[in-house]
Formats: sequence, structure tokens, C-alpha cells
Amino acid sequence: MSKSTIYQIAEQVGVSPSTVSRALSGSGYCGKRTKAKIMEAAKALNYAPDHAAKILKTRKTNKIIFAVPDICNPFYFDMIKGINQVAEEYGYLLILFYTKHQLSEELKAIQNVKERVADGMIMVSFHFCEENIHAINGLSSPVVLTNQFDSPGGGDRFDYVYVDTYIGTKQATEHLIKQGIKRIGFIGGAISEQTGMQRYAGYRKALLEGELPYVDELIKESDYTESGGYEAARQLLSEPDRPQAIVAANDLMAIGVMHACEDAGLSVPHDIAIVGMDNLDISSRVYPKLSSVSLMQEEIGIQAARILMNRLHGKQMNRTAIKIMPKLVVRQSSRWRIDD
Repeated sequence: MSKSTIYQIAEQVGVSPSTVSRALSGSGYCGKRTKAKIMEAAKALNYAPDHAAKILKTRKTNKIIFAVPDICNPFYFDMIKGINQVAEEYGYLLILFYTKHQLSEELKAIQNVKERVADGMIMVSFHFCEENIHAINGLSSPVVLTNQFDSPGGGDRFDYVYVDTYIGTKQATEHLIKQGIKRIGFIGGAISEQTGMQRYAGYRKALLEGELPYVDELIKESDYTESGGYEAARQLLSEPDRPQAIVAANDLMAIGVMHACEDAGLSVPHDIAIVGMDNLDISSRVYPKLSSVSLMQEEIGIQAARILMNRLHGKQMNRTAIKIMPKLVVRQSSRWRIDD
């Protein structure tokens, strides 16, 4: 059956099109008995609302964008789950926008919000800079970041929810230091980027507080992928004085490290201890099970979506900044055993 219009419904029920419109939209007065007849006729005639017309009238799309740098990284799956859980409560549809770790693509996502493709956005970035922050602050629609960011001059119009990854890598490194490990390598993202710097800084702070020397050769920058972790670990393991443990800035790289150790004939954790970050489901399915820092991805998604929905529904609130603390989950891969 073809889709009907409000004019067909009005003709069948014997009322005006404006009465049908009020009944279907729930705005304006319409008697209960008349509304019941209209709803029954709409169902019988397979009525579907014209969403394009509704958007023009209400200026609402009932869609939100979730912009992520990597759609292949399972880290974002739990975040999507948390966002969608809240979005569904409010009748919103979630649009996934892949920014490919590129500023140009992030600016496209921001432009989509500006052009009213969606009512608001939750955005993940490895590096917020003056250009994308300026574009976000220029929007009239709400945006929630999943990174901590405050412009030096203040006046930011966005909210943010973040997990303290500085504390996360510090926890991971301290866990290894407490076991008597002296040479600890680190594989992270680009230190020139916000995310990479925060995780690297936590590792370095733990070394400083543990009175361990900082060794440039034990630091490798990578790209948060399994293959990137493998290649970085291969370089670390080729050092004359290889590390006794490695902290990886995410689980995919940590799993790459485990594969590199296996190929080098090293036993984990007997020969080398490994800690990752993200606490993905796969971390408890690899062998040995991977110790990892939980970054509370689903909770980040829930909190970010709740802030966005409050903004979209006109709730008066100050700029919101929420910090979530990470949690180290110790498994077999980091329980180091010293040779007798």
C-alpha cells in the first residue's frame, strides 16, 4: 500500500487537514474521540510523516553525529553503545562520521552540524587545535568533546567528558615498577598530539617518581594499530639491552607487542611484562591474558550523550567538564617473574 497524506486521512475521517496535523503532531487541541479516529485511519492508510517537511518546520533533525578518528578500532564500540543507549531514550538517531585522524575531515564533520545535517555532535579527536576548536566554538548547535580541552582565553561553548589517560599510563607503569622492573619501554601515539602527549607524560612521571632513568631508546611512537605496535616492539626488542617490560598506549598495540615477543622467542610475562590500555574484550581472550587500563568507554558515551540531550532540550546549565578515572585491570601478561 502506498503511503498516505494528511489530506487522505482528513477526507476519510471527515475533518480538516489542520485537525489531522494537530492530532498526528501532538501539538494544539484535538478532541480525544476525533484523535482516536485519526490515528486509526492513519494506521489503516499506512501513513508516514514527511520528515523533510518536519525538519523545515521544527528546525530539528532528531539526529546526532558521533565523529571518530578510526571506525576499525573496537575501543569506540562501547562508546557507541553508551551514546546510543541515551539517544534512543530521546528518540534520536546516531550518525557515525569517520574523520580518518585528519583535521580536514574533522572540519567536515563540524560543517555538517553547521548545515543542520544533525542537531548536535559528540566528537573524538587525537588532537584538538586552534582551527577545529575555533570552528566548534562558532557553531550554534551543541558539541561535546571526549577530550579535555580549555582554550587559553576561555569562552569555549562546548562541553567535554574525558578519562584521565595521564593517570592511566602512570598506573600501568607504577604497577611494573612495584614488581622491581627497572627497564620499562613505552609505545605510544605521536607525542606532538594531545592524546599521545598525555599518555607519554603519565609514563614519564611514573619513572621520575620511581627514581628510574629515562632512556630515549625505550620510547617509540606508533599509530595505535596492532601492526604499528608489532613494528615498534620489534625495534625495542632489537636493542642490545632490551626492556624488561613494555607499556603500550592502547590494547591493539599491546597485542602487536605480544606477537613481536612471540616471534622473538620471548615468553610473556616470564621474559617480558606487557600492559595495554583500553581494556577491550579481546584483552581477556588473548594468551596470556592482557593486563590493561580500563578507560570506561561506555560511561564516557553515556555521560557525553546525556549532556548533549540536556543541551538539545533547552536545559539551562553551565559549561560542563566531567573527568572519569581509569582503572588498571591486572591479568597474566604483567605478572613478572624474575629468574632464580
